[in-house]
Amino acid sequence: MAEIRDVEVVVFDVLGTLVDEAGGLRAEIRDAVPASGGAAIDELFALWQQHVDIEQRRIGRGDRAYVNSDVIDGEAAMRVADRAGLGDPATIARLATAGRRLPPWDDSVAGLQQLARHHPVLGLSNASGAGLLRLNAHAGLRWHRALSAEAVLAYKPAPEVYQLAVDTAGCPPERVLMVAAHAWDLRGARAMGMRTAYVHRPGGDPPTNSDVVDGRFNGLDELATALRAS
Repeated sequence: MAEIRDVEVVVFDVLGTLVDEAGGLRAEIRDAVPASGGAAIDELFALWQQHVDIEQRRIGRGDRAYVNSDVIDGEAAMRVADRAGLGDPATIARLATAGRRLPPWDDSVAGLQQLARHHPVLGLSNASGAGLLRLNAHAGLRWHRALSAEAVLAYKPAPEVYQLAVDTAGCPPERVLMVAAHAWDLRGARAMGMRTAYVHRPGGDPPTNSDVVDGRFNGLDELATALRAS
């Protein structure tokens, strides 16, 4: 387990890193379409994720004007509803807000509290400001501050999102640690001069052998221990 020295501020990705995005979305789709089997739920979840990924990338390339995650999730919910033959407006509307009700990983709440005793802790998410507020409340996540990429009208891994975190931290980027379960997120942060730490989560995107990270951890307890040791 690596020590990570000279860190002043810790920044966390939220979706997939602190909350179980895949499991939570699958559960919400299952509630909306209860007659569907496991394979059908997986197909509908993949359809949702594909739409979100495509639209965020289109925005990143400038092929679409910025819209926040609430709009994109609403579009994804309609795609799922069309594929599943779901026509009830109230059910579709609830499904569109599924991203606000994702469950935390077992160590997320206690891990954040532990880390926040020794460091300023920020959240940095592609979720909209309103969505992030409600997700934090639902999952019991407590921050010194939570930042939405909506503030800069972009989505990670756009550099301006990480710059938002660095500016908020108020210290040089090499003293700001980005924590995520996604290698693509860590690459974006490192390109802006931030320190990086990978935390393993089921279904995450681990760094490759060619990726440079300051630490790899199995959970937030290990991360907290490494930061205290430094």
